[in-house]
Amino acid sequence: YHASIAAAKGAVEGLTRTLAAEFAPSIRVNCIAPSITNTPLAEKLLNSEQKLKASEERHPLKRIGNAKEIAETVAFLLSDSASFITGQIIKIDGGISSVKTI
Repeated sequence: YHASIAAAKGAVEGLTRTLAAEFAPSIRVNCIAPSITNTPLAEKLLNSEQKLKASEERHPLKRIGNAKEIAETVAFLLSDSASFITGQIIKIDGGISSVKTI
């Protein structure tokens, strides 16, 4: 199970970098890599106070993210302020990728 997820994520990251190089300078390509986010999709994983607290404790920021935080990052990447950012994997994960790898 984890091997297939890791392979798929690796493929998306590689594709992001490749497309960024191929489409530059006309189009910028970046990838958003969020951790678990408080959305309807995550409800089954966070359906009890115990599960929510356990997930929060795994993150260095001691909380999980929300959809607004993801959307705000995307809005920034679409703005002129991010015009020199391309080919990047943007981790919006409360720091969990700094302490845990898959």
